[in-house]
Amino acid sequence: MIQPTDKARIAVVGAGLSGLACADALTERGHSVRVFDKGRAPGGRTSTRRADLRGVELSFDHGAQYFTVRDAELAERVRHWEEKGVVKLWAGRIAVLGTGGSVESYSHKPRYVGAPGMNAICQHLASDQDVHCGVTVGRIVPVRAGVQVLDLNGRTLGEFDFAVATAPPSQTAALLADAAPAIAARAASVVMKPCWAVMAAFESRLDVPYDGAFINEGPLSWVARTSSKPARTESPDRWVLHGSAPWSVDHLEDAAESATSQLLDAFFEAIGRHPLDPLWATAHRWRFALAENPLDEGCLFDASVGIAACGDWAHGNRVEGALLSGLAAARRVDHAASTRR
Repeated sequence: MIQPTDKARIAVVGAGLSGLACADALTERGHSVRVFDKGRAPGGRTSTRRADLRGVELSFDHGAQYFTVRDAELAERVRHWEEKGVVKLWAGRIAVLGTGGSVESYSHKPRYVGAPGMNAICQHLASDQDVHCGVTVGRIVPVRAGVQVLDLNGRTLGEFDFAVATAPPSQTAALLADAAPAIAARAASVVMKPCWAVMAAFESRLDVPYDGAFINEGPLSWVARTSSKPARTESPDRWVLHGSAPWSVDHLEDAAESATSQLLDAFFEAIGRHPLDPLWATAHRWRFALAENPLDEGCLFDASVGIAACGDWAHGNRVEGALLSGLAAARRVDHAASTRR
């Protein structure tokens, strides 16, 4: 247990936006934080996909597309990121499309993106953290000194005073079933919907008067010219297409090639242009993309066992919500640590 002169030992499961925002804030408060993530690198759904096309590197933000800022505390952090070149304002024109490519309206709110890719934010936050990638946490269990983190084979990854789970809600529920059943039950109540994401590169710039568009009917929900974002190469013209939640549910087990073909057809129909063959295209399936019924608690915390859970699903789905949820979890853990001293 924490001694009067000791900093808390804290495990964070997940190196996406919530986990790293939480870890960063806890490190700022002087705690010892270790982050575990099953992926090859930090990023979560802010990952940037790269591919090679005849010696030319293609990059796509195929998950989170941008973020807006309303919260004053987060705005201050974003200002520092902007000064360091980690994020930049995206000046692309954003539309809402009607039938056959008709533009119903334009949206003009400030939108930020990571530079040179959305994963730059997580890479920046991870740079000063003790991050262990390629490690899948199987369970978190209570022990007399706090909590123990175990891998999928039941081997210990360490004992800690506190743990923060930032995985999708169903995975968080499984991780915390033994140690924090109330949090596990609350997380399990959140239903996550999938999203197919198509990435496509075109030889010529597509002639549309916008760089991103919301689509409220049909197989697609969002399309974006990812090559229009700052700190990206403009050529070839690169687009990301997000399938709508209903379509993605219905086609969840489709092959990537089939999803790519169907969403490309829907794309050209939605923008009202003659179909073109892409230079390169593929699809990625996000199984846990969007909460159907997100919570509004900010984060979940059980002080009796020293366990928190956070994520965009606990704070309204948006990228800003993911960051704020991580910061909220950090505040709860830090306060609990101070009361234990």
